[in-house]
Amino acid sequence: MRRAGTALLAAITAAAALTAVPAHARPRPDGLQHCTATAPFVCHFDVAPGTYRVSALLGGGTAAGSTRVTAETRRAVLAETANAAGETVRRSFTVDVRTPEGEPTGPEGTPGLDLTFDGTAPQLAGLRVTRDRTPQLLLIGDSTVCDQPGDPYVGWGQQLPQYLTDRLSVANYADSGESSQTYLDNPALFATVSTKIHHGDLVLIQLAHNDKQTDRDTYRANLTTMIEGIRAQGGRPVLVTPIVRRWFTGATLDNGTALIVNGLGVDLPAEMRTLATEQHTPLVDLTALSKARVEALGPEGSKAYYLYNEKKDNTHTSATGAAAFARLVVGELRTQHLVPARSLRSPS
Repeated sequence: MRRAGTALLAAITAAAALTAVPAHARPRPDGLQHCTATAPFVCHFDVAPGTYRVSALLGGGTAAGSTRVTAETRRAVLAETANAAGETVRRSFTVDVRTPEGEPTGPEGTPGLDLTFDGTAPQLAGLRVTRDRTPQLLLIGDSTVCDQPGDPYVGWGQQLPQYLTDRLSVANYADSGESSQTYLDNPALFATVSTKIHHGDLVLIQLAHNDKQTDRDTYRANLTTMIEGIRAQGGRPVLVTPIVRRWFTGATLDNGTALIVNGLGVDLPAEMRTLATEQHTPLVDLTALSKARVEALGPEGSKAYYLYNEKKDNTHTSATGAAAFARLVVGELRTQHLVPARSLRSPS
C-alpha cells in the first residue's frame, strides 16, 4: 500500500445522482476515479493504516437529498443527513484504517479506505480525505460490541462512530466469542491493543457475555490486568457492563440469564461495578441502561432491538438495537464528561 502523509490525499467532486446534476455540469477534477459515478457512491482510497479525517460535501442536486455514510466493515460513520434542493452541507468524521479491517481475529479485509454513501436519496458533491492524528476511543469487547462482518448482525461499537465528531476516532478491537481470559491470552487482542494506546486515549472494556464459567476472582483479576495495562500506556480505562439479553420473566428482565449471571452464579455486572469503585475507574452501567430500555419496549417491542425475528437470537443486536445502545454509551460519555462535548454529536 502507498503510505500517505498529512498532505491532501484526494479531492473529489462527484455527481449526486444522474437526475440531480446534469452530466455536462459535472466537473471532473483529478481523483474522480476513486468513486462510482452513480448512487450509491462507493469510494476507495489506496492508503496505509492510520487515522483519516474525511470531509464530505453532501447535496447540491436539483432535488432534496438524504445521505448516510458507512466505512470499512459496515461501520456507521455518519447518520442520514438531509439537504434541501440545491443546498450543500459539509460533514466531517474520522475513520480508523487497520488490518484486519474488522474483528482482530477476522479476515484482513480490503486494503486502504472504503466509504459508501447511500441513504434514501444520496447526494455527494465533494470529498476530501487527509491523514490525521486525533484522540482515540478504543473498544475492547465481544460480539455484542465488535464490527460484525455481515447482516443482520451489528455490534454497538459498529454504530458508535456516527455519534462522534471528527475530533475523536473509534478504534474497535472487540472480537466475537471472547471472554476476559481469552482476550488476555490471544496476542492479537489485548497485547496488540496496548501498543495502539496513546496518552489520554479512552479505552472502553465490555467483557462478560462469554465468561460463562469464569469464577469471581479470575474475572476480577483479568479486568484488573487490563485496567493496569491501559494505565501503564497512558490510557484511561472505562468499564462498561454488558448489554442485557432479551430474556423476559413476565414484563421484566429480573433473571440471571438476562442480567448476565454466569453458570457459577457470578453476577458479572455487579463484580464490574464493585471493581470500578475499588480501582477508581469510570463505569458505564450499560446493563442497567439497556435493561430499562428493553423493559420499556416490552417483550414484543424489544424484538426489533435483537435478532429474535431473524435468528431467534436474544443476545445479538440488530442495527436498530446496536444504534440505540451506542446512544446510551454516548449519553454516559457526555454526562460523565469522559470526552469533550465538542467530540460528540447529538445522541438523539
